[in-house]
Amino acid sequence: MPLPTALGPACLGLRVVVRRVLPGETGPSGGPAMTDVLGVLESWEDDALTVRREDGSVVRVDRSTLVSGKAVPPRASVRHRVPAEVAARRALGSWPAVEAEPLGDWVLRASGGFSARANSVFLTGDPGMPWDEAVARARAFYAERDLPAWAQVVVGSPEDLRADAEGWHQARPGEADSLLQVASVAQAVRQAREFRSQERSDPPRDGVDGDLNVLVNEMFVREEMTDGWLATDERARERPEASRAVLEGPDHVAFVTLEVDGAVVARARAAMPDSDDWVGLTDVWVDPERRRGGLARSVVGALMPWAAERGASTAYLQVRADNAAGLALYQRFGFVTHHAYRYLRLPD
Repeated sequence: MPLPTALGPACLGLRVVVRRVLPGETGPSGGPAMTDVLGVLESWEDDALTVRREDGSVVRVDRSTLVSGKAVPPRASVRHRVPAEVAARRALGSWPAVEAEPLGDWVLRASGGFSARANSVFLTGDPGMPWDEAVARARAFYAERDLPAWAQVVVGSPEDLRADAEGWHQARPGEADSLLQVASVAQAVRQAREFRSQERSDPPRDGVDGDLNVLVNEMFVREEMTDGWLATDERARERPEASRAVLEGPDHVAFVTLEVDGAVVARARAAMPDSDDWVGLTDVWVDPERRRGGLARSVVGALMPWAAERGASTAYLQVRADNAAGLALYQRFGFVTHHAYRYLRLPD
C-alpha cells in the first residue's frame, strides 16, 4: 500500500518525520530555529499532534509550529540491516563442512559431495592473495578431493560481478537463485502458538486423517538424527557418514519428525553454534502424498520454541526463489528475503 502523500490523520499509526519551529530560538542563518521529529504518529488533533520516537518518548507538536511533514517507510529491522556478506557468513554455522580451510576471508569447504553448501568455496571478501592465485588454490583443493570446483556467491556482490566479467558459469544452469530469508524468532514462536491452537480446534485437514492430527499435536524434538530421518533424504542416504557429520555438526541441533506406522511423513531441522544467536532452519520435507495438509507448518512451528529456549533472536533459512509453496509457508512465520545467492563453477 502506498504511503499517504501529505501529513494528516491518514498517517496515524505510520512512521513520520515532522519539521517544526522552535519558538524564541534562532537558527544558524539568523531565522527561526527548526528541528525534525521522527517516529510513529499517535494522535492528530485540531491544535496538536503527538509522535512517539523509537526510544519510547512522546513529543507533542503544536500545529501552529508545524512547518512540514510526511510519512516515511518503516525502518528496516536490525537483522535486515546486516550486510549480505555478514549474514551469509553467519549462515555457515548451521551447515558446517567436514573440511573447512580458510583462504583469507574465503572458506574452502568439502564434505564428500554431500550438498553444494558443504562442497563449495564460500567466496566472499578478500582471499588474502591475488584473485587468480586464490582461484587456482581453490581449483587445486577440489581436484585433490575429486570434487567439482564450485563457489557460493552473493548475487550482485563484488565477487559475483567479477566472476561474471571473467566468464564464470552457473554450476547448475537453469536453476533459480536461492534466497536467504530471516525472521524474528519471537514473532515466529507467537505465530507457531497460534497455529497449534488452531490445529487443536480445527477438523481434520485435507489429506490428513484424524490419527495423524493427534500425532501432530504430540510431536517432540530430538537432538540426534534418527535412521527414519536419514531414510527420507536421498542425498544423505548416498553419503551417510558425511551427511551425519554435517547435519549433527553444530553445537546445538534439533530434529523434529512426524511418523506414521514407523515411517517419517514430515521432518525439519534447526541448528546454531554457541558463538551466535542466529538459528538456521533446514531440511523441511513432507511426504509428497501428504502435502498441502499443514504438516510443513507443524514441523517448522515445533522448532521455534526450541530455538527461543537456546537464546536465538533471529531465524534464517535458504529457499529456492521459484519454490512458491515454501515461500508462502515461511512468509506466514514472518520470514522475509535478506539476499540471494547462487553457485558458480570455477573456470578451468
